Amino acid sequence: MRYKNELVTALLKELGLQKNFLQASPVESIYFGGGTPSLCTVEEVQHIIETVRSLYNVTKEAELTLEANPDDITEEKLIGWKSAGINRLSIGIQSFFEEDLKWMNRAHNARQAHDNLLLATKHFDNITIDLIYGTPALTNEKWKQNVETAILMGIPHLSCYALTVEPKTPLDKLIRQQKSAGINPDKQAEQFLLLMQWLSDAGYEHYEISNFARPGQRSRHNSSYWRGEKYLGIGPSAHSFSANERQWNIANNVAYIESISKGIIPCEKEQLTSTQQLNEYIMISLRTSEGLSLKKISSDAAIKLKAAAQKYIDAGLMLFENDYFVLTNEGKLLADGIAASLFF
Repeated sequence: MRYKNELVTALLKELGLQKNFLQASPVESIYFGGGTPSLCTVEEVQHIIETVRSLYNVTKEAELTLEANPDDITEEKLIGWKSAGINRLSIGIQSFFEEDLKWMNRAHNARQAHDNLLLATKHFDNITIDLIYGTPALTNEKWKQNVETAILMGIPHLSCYALTVEPKTPLDKLIRQQKSAGINPDKQAEQFLLLMQWLSDAGYEHYEISNFARPGQRSRHNSSYWRGEKYLGIGPSAHSFSANERQWNIANNVAYIESISKGIIPCEKEQLTSTQQLNEYIMISLRTSEGLSLKKISSDAAIKLKAAAQKYIDAGLMLFENDYFVLTNEGKLLADGIAASLFF
C-alpha cells in the first residue's frame, strides 16, 4: 500500500533493509518515538506494526509503546491505537500547571494534560508520563502536586527529568538576555531528592535514575536499553546498538527518504573498542537500581574499579554489596560525573 506520507513509506522500506541487524533475536519491545508518532494515522501505525511482525521475530507478549502529546489524544485515536496493537502509551505531560507549560512552550495546556490523561487511563492500563522538575516557577509544593496527581490517577510508570537548557535555543537566549529566570541546580537537586522519597512512599520502584514504576510494571523498552541489549532504530536520526557497534541514521528527512528509495541505509557506524564497551557498561549500570556487577568485567578492571570507587563509598555516595556497586540517593544526583570518573 502506498501512503501519501513519504516518510512512513521510507520507514517501511528501511525495516526490510535492516532485517539482518537483529539476527533473528526475539523482539520484546517496539517503540514509536522520536518526533510525534501520534500524528501518524491509525492505519499507518497498524501497517508499521504488521510489517515489523512479518519481518522480525516479535514475541507474543511484546510491549508496543507509542509516544503521544496530550493535545493529540482523542477517544477515537485511543481506540484505534489499541486495535492496531499498541498496548502502552508514553505521554509527554511535563506539568499539570498552566504557567509551567507556557514557560516550556508546550503545545498543550493544563486542562488537556489532566483531562486527556484521564481519558487515556480508560483505554490503557499501561501508561507512562514524563514530568519535568527544576523549572523557575515550580515550587516544591507545585512539584508535589504534579507527582501526587500522577499517583492518584493510578499512573504505573513515571519518567522524571530535570529541566536542561540546550545551547543556542530560544530559552537559552532569553536566559542569557536576563529575560527569563535561569536554572537553579540546588533547587533541582532538592526536587529530585523529594521525588525519590514521595514515590518510594507511594510504592514505586526507582529502577533507573529517571524512571519509576509500580512493581511488575517497569518498561521493557527502557530496561533493555539500560541492560545494554541490542536494539534497532528506524528513521531519520534513529540510533541502533549491538555489543560492539553503534550506528545512527542521518537527520535530514529529505536526504533520508531519497537514500532509502535507492535501497541505501543512510547511516554512520562506529566500532566500539573493549575499553569503550567497558565504559558504556559503567555508565549505564550505575544508573540502575541493580548497579554495576564486578562479575561482568575482568578481574584486572575490577581491582582498579574498586580502588577508584572507594572515595565515593567513603563519602556515602555509593554502596558496595555482594560484588555490586550501587549509588545512594545522594550519589544519584552526581551519577554521570561519578561514572565518568571511573572510566578506563
